Amino acid sequence: MNPPSESPTGVIHDIGYRGYEGPRLGRRAVARALFVHSLRGVFGLGRSGRSKVLPIGMFVLMCLPAVVLATVTVVGAGQGVVTQPPLAYSSYAMVMQAAIAIFLATQAPQAVSLDLRFNTVPLYFSRPLERIDYVTAKYAALAAGVFILLAVPIIVMYAGALLAEFSFGGETSDVAVALGGAVLYSLVLSGLCLLIASTTSRRGFGVAAIITVLALSYTVVTVLQGIVGHGQNDMATAGWLGLFSPMTLVDGVQAWALGADPSTIAGPPNDVAGIVFCLVALAVIAGCFRLLVFRYRKVKL
Repeated sequence: MNPPSESPTGVIHDIGYRGYEGPRLGRRAVARALFVHSLRGVFGLGRSGRSKVLPIGMFVLMCLPAVVLATVTVVGAGQGVVTQPPLAYSSYAMVMQAAIAIFLATQAPQAVSLDLRFNTVPLYFSRPLERIDYVTAKYAALAAGVFILLAVPIIVMYAGALLAEFSFGGETSDVAVALGGAVLYSLVLSGLCLLIASTTSRRGFGVAAIITVLALSYTVVTVLQGIVGHGQNDMATAGWLGLFSPMTLVDGVQAWALGADPSTIAGPPNDVAGIVFCLVALAVIAGCFRLLVFRYRKVKL
């Protein structure tokens, strides 16, 4: 008869791991890290090569016309046939709005929809991170990404104007107005697109919804402005219609508050309309932020 086998015994090996004894960072550090991570994600950094194609492609597409315009400015000024930039800095966003819409439609869902789909939001909130911190970091990251998308080509055009030896004071004033408008575009568009993307965990649905909202609203408003402004010769009413599209809304604020030339058929028709445009833009930014916070308060841990 075989003797009974002995039961296995466990052995604990000390391989040198030590507990963390350094300073523990709080909410600000976590929110800052989330902002940096999200901003990198907006441009596909830290992701696969396939994920970089659209954001980097849209960035290159935004910069190419600016490089061409800057080259035309420098060469034309040298030959005496160009005396000012071919395109106003403040109009660049409106001209390139298709690329901006594609960028936002693909990157806003990347910022929030995937967290909802893979149920990683509760992991963020298991740390010393509040809902408002999460929303602030995501909003700031996407807005910063859109601002970079707009600011870089504007600065390229500005550099071309300076190389052409145009008035430094005049060009600097114009580019400052355009950069102020870029801040407004980034805040308004990012808020709307994040809010739309946060309503679904399906990235494809978010992409389609954002493209539809941005493209349809602008198309309807510009068609109505053309009918009312040119067909009925009522430019005042045409100007008020700009309130109903995020692109024309910001363009109206740029025109009235920052002194830029309107890029649409008609800007705010008077000071009252200008104040209303500014208030509506602020309401959109604040309202989107509050609705995003409310949306993430409903996420269960």
